[in-house]
Amino acid sequence: MKKSVRETFRVGADADLSAIDSKGRPIGPRDKAAAAEAVRDLGMRLDALQEALTAEASGGGPRSVLLVLQGMDTAGKGGVVRHVAGLVNPQGLAIASFKEPTAEELARDFLWRIRERVPRPGQIGVFDRSHYEDVLVARVDRLVPEEVWRARYDAINAFEAELDSQGVTIVKCMLHISPEKQAERLLERLDDPAKRWKYNPHDVDTRLKWPQYMQAYTDALRFCSTDAAPWYVIPSDRKWYRNWAVAALLAETLTAMGPRFPEPDFDLEAEKARVKAAVV
Repeated sequence: MKKSVRETFRVGADADLSAIDSKGRPIGPRDKAAAAEAVRDLGMRLDALQEALTAEASGGGPRSVLLVLQGMDTAGKGGVVRHVAGLVNPQGLAIASFKEPTAEELARDFLWRIRERVPRPGQIGVFDRSHYEDVLVARVDRLVPEEVWRARYDAINAFEAELDSQGVTIVKCMLHISPEKQAERLLERLDDPAKRWKYNPHDVDTRLKWPQYMQAYTDALRFCSTDAAPWYVIPSDRKWYRNWAVAALLAETLTAMGPRFPEPDFDLEAEKARVKAAVV
């Protein structure tokens, strides 16, 4: 039986990034042209599903979707926001980009700033980086003791289970690229005057810690991929495939949710008659 998109990309306690081809195309379109056509179709599906989700919330429904994007620099988090989240009505989106914590945020629990940006009912929320920075950067750069970041895995699982119980469907995507592709993209930024603003010299410092980051990502995938909040690893060396995969994953998730337009709380025929009678 053919695997679904979610089954194809989902990882669990046995996650092994070294065994996943960042250039792979295990399902879906085989070339850029086919992917572009598929994404257009997915865009229509996503737009309709998002509208139904928004309408459902207007009738008191509690459900929302949270798309979490994590990956090394140049993996394409911003590209997914633009090319996938951009497929739907921006009024139904809640996009949050988590940078280095402020002094106020550092003074609070690491999940405090995350809770502030959880999507409301009817919304599709997108996190460009997330609470996982606190078991990735905090771990690799030794910003906190090991006993602190290790305890965060359980805290994250409890937090995500809480969101799930409140009606937030969580879709976590690790955008998986190779170090060779990252180097290529960093050089493209330096060579293109229109992209140089994206370049940060600190990206090279992070790149030099690639093995440590891969281990940190592997542990985050293994310890925090649950039924309530599964992790999906998206091959991201090919931008067009990455965008298709995340769009397909989101569409499949929303389809499974089956958001429904609420029934009117008024007499339909009576209101039609009132409209016709209301001659201006």
